[in-house]
Amino acid sequence: MIKIKKMGPFSCASGLAGAILLAQPPAAQAAPVLKTAPTPHYASAVAFDVSLPAQTLVPLATRRAAPAASAEPIDIRPEFGIAVANQKFTGDGALQSGSTLRSASVASAAAIPATRANFEGLSNLDNFNLFGFRVNPPDPVGAVGPKHYVQMVNLAYAVYDKTGNLLLGPADIGSLWTGFAIPDCTEPSGDPIVVYDRQADRWILSQFTTTGPEYFNCVAVSVSGDPTGAYYRYAFSSGANFPDYPKYGVWRDSYVITTREFGPTIEYGIGVYGLERTKMLQGKPDARVVSYFIDGNDPDLLPLIGDGLLPADIDGTTKPKNNAPIPLVGTQDDGGGYGATSDALNIWEFDVKWNSKAESSLVFAAQLPVAAFDSIFPCAPTSRDCLPQPGITNPAQYLDILSYRQRASWRLAYRAFKDHEAMVTVQSVEAAPGVAGIRWYELRRTGGVYSIHQQGTYAPNDGVHRWMGSAAMDQDGNIALGYSVVNGTDVYPGIRYTGRMSADPLGQMTLGEGVIVNGTGVQTTTNSRWGDYSSMNVDPADECTFWYTTEYYAVSGVPLPLPPPPLPAPGTTAPWQTRIASFALPGCSKKK
Repeated sequence: MIKIKKMGPFSCASGLAGAILLAQPPAAQAAPVLKTAPTPHYASAVAFDVSLPAQTLVPLATRRAAPAASAEPIDIRPEFGIAVANQKFTGDGALQSGSTLRSASVASAAAIPATRANFEGLSNLDNFNLFGFRVNPPDPVGAVGPKHYVQMVNLAYAVYDKTGNLLLGPADIGSLWTGFAIPDCTEPSGDPIVVYDRQADRWILSQFTTTGPEYFNCVAVSVSGDPTGAYYRYAFSSGANFPDYPKYGVWRDSYVITTREFGPTIEYGIGVYGLERTKMLQGKPDARVVSYFIDGNDPDLLPLIGDGLLPADIDGTTKPKNNAPIPLVGTQDDGGGYGATSDALNIWEFDVKWNSKAESSLVFAAQLPVAAFDSIFPCAPTSRDCLPQPGITNPAQYLDILSYRQRASWRLAYRAFKDHEAMVTVQSVEAAPGVAGIRWYELRRTGGVYSIHQQGTYAPNDGVHRWMGSAAMDQDGNIALGYSVVNGTDVYPGIRYTGRMSADPLGQMTLGEGVIVNGTGVQTTTNSRWGDYSSMNVDPADECTFWYTTEYYAVSGVPLPLPPPPLPAPGTTAPWQTRIASFALPGCSKKK
């Protein structure tokens, strides 16, 4: 059955050598000097095995017992942490001005291209079919490989071909761990992430556990490039700390996880885990893990971690240099609740050398000042009741923008070029008084030095809220941005996208706006949750095609055609759906 997560202290078995370094960023960045440092803990996987083919596991899974009848869907991710009250809007220093179209001075001006593939993904109806209940939020995420698209949501996953044909599922996430030695992994606990390891042609599917008192990150690595086949299955302990909001990155020798961690009393901080990628790709049961806990109760550290860090995730064929550490990026808001005195991006660097005696370091590398932004949106009556919907007058049925969490949104998409490394990510902000927009960033690392190459806030002056975005960069340096849209009159919760060419004026999304799907319904439950993330990915088959997935509403919260009883009460179905779509920006046509 579904389990509502609890909080729990960080511990891991230790035994190998490690070190923490406190690096000073360039003086011009005026980064704080850290007084304390987290320490590394080394261990091996708590459990390992090799699964049957995923197609075989699905019918072996036991249907979950439905919980007691409720007027609301199960809140799969109850939030812990700081919820800050909105303050007076102070302006956005990177708001895109003027037309959203490309400058006439830029040659070959072109509108945003239409989608190529565009098909339905998983929905809350799938949860009801699998479990007899519904959940919210969906946490939609996806990854694309040469032949497949894999999507995960709370609490299901599916495999498609690139034209939308369903090859596996919808399947219970827990079914992927059927028969595993850690029973908690077999439960559909949620917060899923799927990534495609382009260098190895493998798939990584994951979820956390929620039962406690010991918690785990459950990680499945495909044995081959076929996501419907067998998986090497691992469980890595986070001890008594609950590893909330796990985010994954593929790096040279490690799979990296970052989490928001909560202990049984007042413990809060960011967990950073490096998993021994080479052994996991080989299916070795003794794959190691090194973990750090950045203590959020330390007043020097709290502003530097805020509400989460994102690990870089590699796109493209060029690997980072052998000695390059993986960047972990977070945001800070001087109007937020974590003690920051300026608006900035904070960058940590994490490195692991998997020698016979492993060594690792976690470095606070840079603080980059950014154009002013306000991440605390005016919401009422709670900090989740933020964005209006057509025909809805009850504030408890508004939609959550999640901006107050002061975290960069999935992914930190990484791409190595000949003379620099580039990373793109986004966050939701208040772009104008009471209007949600998307702040996006392109960071660069050149010769080990970080800089913000460009930044912008995308919020055309049309009264439409844009939020919960995700961005990525193709092989030519063009950037695509996908996001949710809504307003209080005639724009129902739907999905749109925009983009820019690498030669366009910096800080501008220049190609106009495309529509993946227009919403035609509203969310009517008092649970206002939305997201909590979406996913923009680049197709490894051509390094040009973007794939995006997130949620939307085709019908309002009214009963849908359902399986036999037990049925939910009328008006409480929360029938969110997801969409999967692809598109390419002009001029990017062949792999280089």
